[in-house]
Amino acid sequence: MAIPRRIPVAFGDVFPHGAYVLGVEAASDYEKAKAGLPDVQERDKITGELVWVARVVDADPNARAGSAEVKVKISSPVRPVPPEPMPGTPFRPVEFDGLTLTPWVRTNGNQPRQEFALRATGMRPVRATAGGRGSTGAAA
Repeated sequence: MAIPRRIPVAFGDVFPHGAYVLGVEAASDYEKAKAGLPDVQERDKITGELVWVARVVDADPNARAGSAEVKVKISSPVRPVPPEPMPGTPFRPVEFDGLTLTPWVRTNGNQPRQEFALRATGMRPVRATAGGRGSTGAAA
């Protein structure tokens, strides 16, 4: 059985209450930076595209305060542009296309802990549906 390293997941399974993007910046490749190379932006090991980090707030009301903010890496030749804020708010509801997760084990604490890295192929505004709500459950 071949299990992919990056496991495809549905956006609604990861963010059932929706998500809000805080910002997008270039992902740094620490090995390149340590080596003193001029271009330190990370490149996707599979596609070779540039990697960007979207800081995202999980809209789940039960998300723990310390873990409500997550990072989603996006592989794209250009910096993804966050959607416009909802009128009258600073909140930018977002959905991710091609969302995958990669499980890994954090071993630098007292006890090993299961973690997940999120990646996507794209970011877009929440799609409005007939009910006036996006497909994430976030208000459109």
